[in-house]
Amino acid sequence: MKKPQVLLLYPKTGMDFGSTIAPPHAMLAIGAPLDNEGYEVKIIDQRVEPVTEKTISQYLSDDLICIGISTMTGTQIKNALNMAKMARNVAGKDIPLVWGGTHPTVLPEQTLEHELVDIVCIGEGDITFLETVKAIQNGTPLDDVQGIIFEREGRQIKTEARPMMDVEELLPVPWHLVDAENYIHQDMYVQGVERVMDIGQTSRGCPFKCSFCSSSCIRGRKWRAMSAKKSLDMILGTIRKFNLGGFWLRDDEFYIDRNRAHEIFLGIIESGLDVQFYTSGTRVDVFLKATDEQLMAMKNAGAHTLKFGAESGSKKVLDIMQKGITPEMTQEVNRRCRDLGINASFGLIVGFPGETFDDIRQTIDFGYGLKRENPTANLETMAQFTPLPGTPSFESSKELGLVPPASLEGWTEWLFDDYDFEGKKLPWLSRRKRIAVGNISYMSILANGFVNALESVRNPLLRNFFRFMAKPASKYFKWRLLNGYFWNVPELIIVRYLRRKLFYESDTTMIK
Repeated sequence: MKKPQVLLLYPKTGMDFGSTIAPPHAMLAIGAPLDNEGYEVKIIDQRVEPVTEKTISQYLSDDLICIGISTMTGTQIKNALNMAKMARNVAGKDIPLVWGGTHPTVLPEQTLEHELVDIVCIGEGDITFLETVKAIQNGTPLDDVQGIIFEREGRQIKTEARPMMDVEELLPVPWHLVDAENYIHQDMYVQGVERVMDIGQTSRGCPFKCSFCSSSCIRGRKWRAMSAKKSLDMILGTIRKFNLGGFWLRDDEFYIDRNRAHEIFLGIIESGLDVQFYTSGTRVDVFLKATDEQLMAMKNAGAHTLKFGAESGSKKVLDIMQKGITPEMTQEVNRRCRDLGINASFGLIVGFPGETFDDIRQTIDFGYGLKRENPTANLETMAQFTPLPGTPSFESSKELGLVPPASLEGWTEWLFDDYDFEGKKLPWLSRRKRIAVGNISYMSILANGFVNALESVRNPLLRNFFRFMAKPASKYFKWRLLNGYFWNVPELIIVRYLRRKLFYESDTTMIK
């Protein structure tokens, strides 16, 4: 007897190469309950295979119930709409297209207005999507499903909000739904280690109130963690299953409960596994509260690189961001990581409302000062501030002249790493200043992050070629940044052109 089928589509994000291509955890999370209840779940990940109507048709069965699509704000919406159109052409109008992810969660009504959207799951979709699938399959009212919005007789119907999950009840990751080898890489952070993979989260959410971040606003500033035992079982089980030499933890804030983290670290040490890891979420202030014993356990468990949100070298700007830290605290973290032999990776933002170019220069000098004091430190992109819907910064940006896109398609150009020539995202700055902010962001990629990122390119010929080209460019753009030569950078025209052709306009992942 055939199983009822659900097809899940994961679009390209717009920056997909090497170890930036992590497993489609959003799809694995909503696929786990479906798989557990006997549904046939198929996942198409556009980042690892070209997707055409023929591709989609090869995945479909006669028992298809619905098609799920996940998207973030920006480029991924463009690719999601393209995939949705192909899916509709192949599966027909009778098969509902169910959207979820951060962008549909924040703007569900506007998302639902699009002709290629039939239902929107709001918030965490693990249980919501399962119940939606069952309602579609059984022909029962969608009104009874918490956490969705749909249309009936020309009217949008938004159901009662679903409470957030107890993450201790999360099912194991259904790795059999994907080919994990597509996501195992040489790594941009855990360098020198073979077989590194992003293995997912041991917690969800963030309790802090950074005004630019969508994570805390989407999950109501609630932090929910698996127990140390469940987390350890997940980490060690995945390492052994795929013979990993390193792993990423993608928790928004892994280290909030230091006692829990300490127990996990001791468990990794006791396992005897020789692994190294990277965490994408470590707060400066939380790290500084750790004891020497806790930090040594972290190091001995394999801590290779910890990413910190430094954000700015200006205390004034940090206060506007509601970051809750100071530049001096970041400098102290940098020194402690240096002394421990743990690589610190720092993210910075430029173009924030209320920030002057004196503040921006301060941030540039601050970032390279961290590097001088700790040569093993990594500087991430000095990212151009992008107001994200649902965040406090988005609301304050509207007071400064920001006009949000009026349709789902309008968000496809809401890019995090491109120039704001028309003043759509940074209307409080003059055109000249917006271009300078874009130049700084692009130059910081070429001066800092790009060289590291190239280490994860699988093709050795491409990797060596790009590495050869990138090193002199890195030195050159570092020099320009440090000397304030970011107002007129015509050589970035070709860089921007290639970035858009390779990552935004292309329907396939060009560099793996």
